Amino acid sequence: MNIFDPENFSLFLWIMTGVAVIVFFSLYHVNAGYGIMYNKKWGVTVNNRLGWILMEAPVFLVMLLCWWFSDRQFHTVPFILFLLFQSHYFQRSFIFPLLFKTKSRMPIAIMMSGVLFNTLNGLMQGGWIFYVSPENLYTIDWLTTPQFIIGVIIFFIGMGINLHSDHIIRHLRKPGDHNHYLPKGGFYDYVTSANYFGELTEWLGWAILTWSFAGFVFFIWTFANLVPRANTIYKKYKESFPEMEHLNLKRIIPFIY
Repeated sequence: MNIFDPENFSLFLWIMTGVAVIVFFSLYHVNAGYGIMYNKKWGVTVNNRLGWILMEAPVFLVMLLCWWFSDRQFHTVPFILFLLFQSHYFQRSFIFPLLFKTKSRMPIAIMMSGVLFNTLNGLMQGGWIFYVSPENLYTIDWLTTPQFIIGVIIFFIGMGINLHSDHIIRHLRKPGDHNHYLPKGGFYDYVTSANYFGELTEWLGWAILTWSFAGFVFFIWTFANLVPRANTIYKKYKESFPEMEHLNLKRIIPFIY
């Protein structure tokens, strides 16, 4: 079966949307056991750096292959979309993990679920841009459309929030300190998961700038994964930090949730 046949691709996206809804509600009842929520009940683990690279790299590689074998390889707009997407995932796959300061572990089950989703997401985004989208859609005129301009602005705002928030988290501890602290500064003055807010904003921008069902499905998946986890972290912080009672913090979306 050719997944890039338009009818098959549309079915693929609808299935991914349905699974995202299931994941969203499931994660309000199951805590993904990594990071601050690490739990040995998730079984065999790997080094967090290695686990993160193996988990995130597939989407970078699948997108690269979609680009490499496409006859739209150097069409201006698809190539720009490719560079925007890859800029995030190069940092996320090969730079971000090397900046970790702790020796925490990642359950292989979590890593493999990430590998599966990232592989499928690479097919969604790369498939749409380089194979399924109408050839006359992403012409040079696309760069002056309101959706591209607005989407790019939102994309880079989200990326900036995400990178800055990760920087704050990395510098919460001094060398050798394994305690957990309440992040402060930047968007952490508004939400407890500012890094997730940045990522959510970034992929909302992507959905807008591509103006595609594939981009929107990725945003739905980002929402379905990060919003329940932000809720879990919020509750964990309330249990761990008494000062939370006096702070008007939301979970992931400033002033809203």
